[in-house]
Amino acid sequence: MNWEFVLFQKEDGIGTITLNRPDAMNALGGGMRKEILSALETAAADVEVRVIVITGAGKAFCAGGDVKEFVAGTTQSETNLPFDQRPIRDQAVLLIQSTGKPVIASVNGVAAGGGCNLALACDMRIASDRARFGEVFVRRGIHPDWGGIWLLPRLVGYAKAAELIFSGEVIDAQEALRIGLVNQVVPHDELTKATRQFAMKFVKNAPIPITLAKKTLQQFNRIDLAQALDLERYAQTICFNTEDRAEGMKSFVEKREPVFRGR
Repeated sequence: MNWEFVLFQKEDGIGTITLNRPDAMNALGGGMRKEILSALETAAADVEVRVIVITGAGKAFCAGGDVKEFVAGTTQSETNLPFDQRPIRDQAVLLIQSTGKPVIASVNGVAAGGGCNLALACDMRIASDRARFGEVFVRRGIHPDWGGIWLLPRLVGYAKAAELIFSGEVIDAQEALRIGLVNQVVPHDELTKATRQFAMKFVKNAPIPITLAKKTLQQFNRIDLAQALDLERYAQTICFNTEDRAEGMKSFVEKREPVFRGR
């Protein structure tokens, strides 16, 4: 794809989207929001992609909105859109949540503002030991976007989310790990390798139950136990009638690795 601010690479079932404005710390300037959405749509629709990874080029993951563009009045921000028109950033977050594929944020450096919440929208986060996370919106006189007020408290609880949003404090990778914001922290130079190893754990497994499990996991704080059991039974019935279920059980009996085809 011929994008200006985003790169896309596909290898071994992993589709990697790289935010590519390194000189601007991958700030969300120009048409970058639109390109992120386009790249996500491409990865989500590609049957060869089992797992989607989002990362940043250079020293940053994403510094959030391009403040220089805001000050200059040249930003393509969607703040003033009518309420019946959903902003591109919202479409991107909803697509990350709705695609049946696992989405991993590989956080290589600072993730601030909208960049922080883009990482939080992903299913999982693996971070370099140089990564930093900040809900810095109040320090710029604005309210969080990219779904932060919904995503953050579900990861760290209301009180901690309130502290981080009200203060605009930037935390390091180890603190992010301690409060449950990230799954893993690895040495910076090992991030690419570690992200691949992390993603391959999901690539090798059957995609249909992963898709269903992603949908049912998202209901964990909205339903009671009886409803959860109903969802499990529904998803299990779907899986039982797939070729992958037969392959998974046959490979176990034959003591070999399964080959899942998503059917």
